Amino acid sequence: MRRSFIIFYALIIYALTELVWWGYLLVKLMPSSLAMITGEGSIFILVFSIGAFWLHRSIKRERKLQEQKKNFLLSVTHELKSPLASIKILLQTIQKRTLTKEQAMDFIGKALTDIERLDDLVENMLLASKIDNQSYTFPKDKFNLSVLVDSIVNRLQLTKCDSNQQVIDAEIEPKIQITGDKFALTSVVTNLIENAIKYSGPCEIVNVKLFSKDGRVVLEVADHGVGIADSEKSRIFDRFYRVGSEDTRNTKGTGLGLYIVKEVLDKHEASIKVKDNRPVGSIFEVVFQ
Repeated sequence: MRRSFIIFYALIIYALTELVWWGYLLVKLMPSSLAMITGEGSIFILVFSIGAFWLHRSIKRERKLQEQKKNFLLSVTHELKSPLASIKILLQTIQKRTLTKEQAMDFIGKALTDIERLDDLVENMLLASKIDNQSYTFPKDKFNLSVLVDSIVNRLQLTKCDSNQQVIDAEIEPKIQITGDKFALTSVVTNLIENAIKYSGPCEIVNVKLFSKDGRVVLEVADHGVGIADSEKSRIFDRFYRVGSEDTRNTKGTGLGLYIVKEVLDKHEASIKVKDNRPVGSIFEVVFQ
């Protein structure tokens, strides 16, 4: 890609140099046509410069997309290997050691948690691919969003902190009904809560609220993590985009979660806003009309 940029700039410099040279020769041969040659040459240079600028932007955008795809493949590889390695160790331990029933059930529970993590990853990749190819139709039916959010909170709930503390603090108004694609909206809620947990510190509380207000349904997911800079808030819903640089980023992820969230909500005519939490962290606010 670097060679492409060098060739691109070399061609531009060559073309402009040739243009100036031929313009000079024409003026020398026909001094009376100076105004006409200068005017037409200026227009040509202007059009040429605009075309070169947009071509440069396209090449730069393609280069960035290629880098993001490369980072995505590396991230997916890591995301797959980590739970698979954990499941392998857990099953080998059950196979080779004599465990009590409680120990065996604990190991099986941990293995199932890793399998659910793999399942979420695969579902994200499949849904993102279908959205990108415009092959997903988003079938809509009326369902209980309160039950859906509650079940996802319970599945993602962590109780490994001191005093068996629950990491997700949920306030869910009961019996909230909406019409939408239950499968796709499950991915939305899961991605928002998983992101909040991922970008928070160990045992930091994540607040999940579901309520109705002024005839609209509102879902809020708030964390007390690193937060999102204002300059990045408009880009976090882009495909493959992840906050921070590859050199400084410590959290795992593929860059597909928030892309899926935005695309699914757009199909449901719902909005999403990112606000700063106080004193630290972020709040994702989803509003269903």
